[in-house]
Amino acid sequence: MAETSLAEARRLLDAGQPEAAGAAFRAALARDPGRFEAWAGLGQAAAALFDYGEAIAAVRHALSLAPEHAWLRVNLARALFALGEVSEAMRENDRAIREGDAEVRTAALRNHAIMAPGDPELDNASILAIRRRWAEAEAAAIPARPPAPPPRQGKVRLAYYGAFFGQRNWMKMYMGVLNAHDRDRFELNLIVDGALPSGEAGYRDHAEDRIWEVTGVSNAALAGHIREAGIDILVDLNGYSHPSRLPLLLHRAAPVQIAWNGMYGTTGFPHLDALIGDRWAIPPGEERFCTEPVRRVSHSYLAFDMFYPTPPVAPPPCLRNRHVTFGSLNSPYKLTPGTLATWSAVLRACPGSRLLLRNRALDHASNRDALRARFAPLGIGADRLTLLGSAAHDEFLRTYDEIDIALDTFPYNGGTTTVEALWQGVPVLTTIGDRWAGRTSRSILMAAGFGEFVASDEAALVALAVRLAAAPEALAERRARQRQLLAASPAADPARLCRELEAIYLEAAPTRSPARRVP
Repeated sequence: MAETSLAEARRLLDAGQPEAAGAAFRAALARDPGRFEAWAGLGQAAAALFDYGEAIAAVRHALSLAPEHAWLRVNLARALFALGEVSEAMRENDRAIREGDAEVRTAALRNHAIMAPGDPELDNASILAIRRRWAEAEAAAIPARPPAPPPRQGKVRLAYYGAFFGQRNWMKMYMGVLNAHDRDRFELNLIVDGALPSGEAGYRDHAEDRIWEVTGVSNAALAGHIREAGIDILVDLNGYSHPSRLPLLLHRAAPVQIAWNGMYGTTGFPHLDALIGDRWAIPPGEERFCTEPVRRVSHSYLAFDMFYPTPPVAPPPCLRNRHVTFGSLNSPYKLTPGTLATWSAVLRACPGSRLLLRNRALDHASNRDALRARFAPLGIGADRLTLLGSAAHDEFLRTYDEIDIALDTFPYNGGTTTVEALWQGVPVLTTIGDRWAGRTSRSILMAAGFGEFVASDEAALVALAVRLAAAPEALAERRARQRQLLAASPAADPARLCRELEAIYLEAAPTRSPARRVP
């Protein structure tokens, strides 16, 4: 009977029904609490539902019964990472790499590379070494490629590849540049995993643009198509946000390969001709922590285009609440112990203040409970926390109506969330950071002309938060004009960024004809 029940639970999980599978695994555990397979399966089912608090508890119980199962450490690491326990997740990955078979090591190496920039215990050299190690492991399975074909005449064939072309909230960080390209000099190709570009997602269609739908196509096959199409310049948009496609760069399918926008540190990969950044995100001297040549644009490499309607800016809620509300809508994997410690110091320094957090993980009670439990030893009770779950994008943006001052995450900043908070009139407080991932907000703020929101370190950020919180009228005045200031700044000028990127592309591209050169 127990075996039949477990088999049915596994069938449901494999069929993509994690909620029903979780119920079946719990039923099996009610009959036999010592079943390793049921605890392991429950952990997988909970993780598939983003119920990471339950997943962590279940996988830990399974490991207590059978610690030799290294693949469970990969699962545990993913769940820990998803809730911001990044250093602990990295230690589980380390153990999986040491103790697992080839399949387990492959997964753990990739996860190690994904998670590394968010681990406060690592420095830049360590992040580089971890990412390079994964790249080398991936490269070992890829045969040598023939040299790139000689350059053609005519327009430069430029291809961007990514997985988020259909999501307007993400594409505001990309589409402004893509739409601004000079079609008289460039033939634009968009290589798409997932939903296709659309007008709703900001894409302005051009008759000569080529859209490639490649979901499910292997990297080896896609590399062949890119070669056959004669693509001159291939640009990766997503990096470790879509890691299964990043090894495409190892096939050297185009004469020039560049990483832009989705990179918050080195890829660790060879065969790149440029990594696009700026002086605020990657200061001079840090090139030694990159496998790629670094090319810097004049302002933020994250210039955005807010091409869709957004809610109007609301007055700061402190005027009606009589207390200040700090907040963050960043992803839960960025809520590291250091981040919570800094936020707690802000709350302790501002008596009566509150903290509002919103993200998809907070849909689940186990995740909310885990977060409250992490704040408690820092002196912050549940009464000072407002924890909200997922929402439609417009409602998500309206959450800023209830936030006076946004607090950034460390050592992995916000990016899109920083832009959205600023657009809704909310100041975002960040630090200079010790790595690229910890300077993305700085890049946006400096280009926007909001350098006063960039503190030297976490202690200075706390002091800055206290000063802003003590002046609600000044906060209201600033909020009323912040969107206008932002919209007029280089941070919101993707056409300007596009011209600089085109110059970099043309300089890197194979020599063709004088007409291609930048005047």
